[in-house]
Amino acid sequence: MLKKVALGLLGLILVFVVAMRLFGPELIEKAQNTRAEFERPALTANAKARHGDLLIMDWHTDSMLWNRDILERAEYGHVDIPRAQDGNLGLMMFTSVTKSPSGQNYEENSADSDNITSLVMVQGWPVRTWDSLLGRALYQSEKLHDVAARSGDTVRILTDKQSLNRFLKERKPGMVGAFLGSEGSHPLEGRLENIDRMFAAGYRMMGITHFFDNALAGSLHGIEKGGLTDFGRASIKRFDELEIIIDLAHVSEMAAWQVLELSPRPQVVSHTGFKGHCNRQRNYPDDLMKAIAAKGGLIAVGFWEEAACGVTPDAVASAIMYGIALVGADHVALGSDWDGSTQTMTADELPLITQALIEAGIADEDLKKVMGENSVKFLQSWMPD
Repeated sequence: MLKKVALGLLGLILVFVVAMRLFGPELIEKAQNTRAEFERPALTANAKARHGDLLIMDWHTDSMLWNRDILERAEYGHVDIPRAQDGNLGLMMFTSVTKSPSGQNYEENSADSDNITSLVMVQGWPVRTWDSLLGRALYQSEKLHDVAARSGDTVRILTDKQSLNRFLKERKPGMVGAFLGSEGSHPLEGRLENIDRMFAAGYRMMGITHFFDNALAGSLHGIEKGGLTDFGRASIKRFDELEIIIDLAHVSEMAAWQVLELSPRPQVVSHTGFKGHCNRQRNYPDDLMKAIAAKGGLIAVGFWEEAACGVTPDAVASAIMYGIALVGADHVALGSDWDGSTQTMTADELPLITQALIEAGIADEDLKKVMGENSVKFLQSWMPD
């Protein structure tokens, strides 16, 4: 009798494991990456035409965390290549997420827990990713390289000025240039040599922290919220030596000021809002944003509630226009945070942001800058030779 009960329990466990493997990833992502609910305005002929003439870049997309094949159109999540093509998106920074604390919030998080471990197990990632943050970052690089290899030259991974300029020269409608960035530097696992390993894997932008304090610095959402550590300073130096772009998103204000002083190169805030426009813990105060811009940096405006104080095209346009007035049109860009466990509009709805900016009175020259020209100019100046 006991043997039958044990076998029955084992069978139920096996059924549960198989069901989670087959259906869990999609169910989890559908719950995490939701489409913003608002009344979609009709797209005007003028907005459609002007949008079609733009070269557009997004600085923060977390799609490699999930098991969707982004070469295929999906009915959930925020972006895939078909929807990017519908939105006339030409350049994308794919950012890898490797750790996320339980009960994640914008105020205070400990580094003692991690939601990503269970997610990678449910998604069937290689065992080497289960207990290694570096392993997770390297695997997400492998996933993006696989997408590019299967795309028939629709997706190209760009790693230096030459590959970027060649892509821009040869780009046909529908082609997408892809870059690799890391959401925080905890995948370094406290070792400077891992910067070189990530560089070799294609990473050209590195965040410093995510939602928790790490070996490099305090986070905006951590316990201490402190400045750079000795390891953090050494990492900044190595990033600069390799010409890796430093992403200030999520790092504490103290550490951000220290990076501005320490690094001779300008930085990016890959997905954010302006605190003077949207007074949330997620956003930097205006004086820090001015300092980032004064150094030649870029500030990429996010599409979700905590960044823009709204999820509509008008809310995003309002944040962009505030940024233009604060730091100048040369320093504002797009940083959606698509597929980042957020609620946003989807990639095919990018023309609605163009329309909202036109209705807000943006100059045509500034529209081109914000949507992509600033980003291209920055990359042409600061990517590796």
